[in-house]
Amino acid sequence: MQGLTSVQGVLVLVLIAVIAMAGVIYLALSSSTTRRLVISTTTSLYDTGVLDAVGAKFWQQQKIDVSFISAGTGLAIQYAQRGDSDVILVHAPSKELPFLQNGDGVNRKIIAYNFFIIVGPMDDAAKVRGLSPLEALKKIKQAGGAGVILWISRGDDSGTHTKEKALWKAAGIDVAMIRGESWYLEAGAGMGKTLQVADEKRAYTLSDTGTYLKYLKDGLISLQELVTQGKELLNVYSVIAVNPSQHPDANFQGAMKFIQFLVSQDGQDLIGGYGQEDYEQPLFYPAVRLLQENTNPELLSWIRSYAYFDGSECPPQYRYQEGALYEED
Repeated sequence: MQGLTSVQGVLVLVLIAVIAMAGVIYLALSSSTTRRLVISTTTSLYDTGVLDAVGAKFWQQQKIDVSFISAGTGLAIQYAQRGDSDVILVHAPSKELPFLQNGDGVNRKIIAYNFFIIVGPMDDAAKVRGLSPLEALKKIKQAGGAGVILWISRGDDSGTHTKEKALWKAAGIDVAMIRGESWYLEAGAGMGKTLQVADEKRAYTLSDTGTYLKYLKDGLISLQELVTQGKELLNVYSVIAVNPSQHPDANFQGAMKFIQFLVSQDGQDLIGGYGQEDYEQPLFYPAVRLLQENTNPELLSWIRSYAYFDGSECPPQYRYQEGALYEED
């Protein structure tokens, strides 16, 4: 080492050794840890906090770190289609089927359900309390046209927005027409924000049960549950892995471990128990046992009618290296 003193030479050698050792440690750690798993998900799951509990338990069992991208179902699917996520957690069967058909997703599993509700101000100027969902929407349209009430739509291509549009259609009401009327407003936001806008304006809106209960409990809204009955309000949550054949960079191994966790007894118990203590009822109901054992035939028939494709939660052509995931079929 010409030009260096002996002390400087020793220091240089020590520095080189430290850098080399750091590289070895980095490579060892890199090879022994699993890649982070990215999950794009509906806001109704994220806003309730259940995904924090899911992520913590999954880390405890698998040592796989999870990142959640909270968006409406439409955006969650777009993230996956761009290769920005490895898994989607969504609740809009009409959007999930094209995702599978286009080759973007595989190995769909239904993991949970609850019900949508129509909420509004305590005085209920539209007089919809206790009505069926479709009759309620007809009365809301009448009251809105008369200048009596406001309706706040998510307006964000989410699972809840998709359900809302389907309900208006089933009630014989043209959504494209009412979007131009002054009583029909679009928040263009997630469920929590939409509830807060509706609360501020003393308006009606459609919400999933979980987000509504959390925001009510936290004192963020004072809206009342007005319409809660009917199979039309069924809300089904599914998990789908991004297809590695279409998206080679997807963390398929991690995705499958995550799906297997969600459908395991631990995962289902976590989903079913979340919120029980704080809200005196579950925010979400586990679906796996119901689908396997037919413990509630009427409810199962509703789920099959609403969320099955060709008689299956995931037809065989949309499965890939699924292992024993569908052994109960």
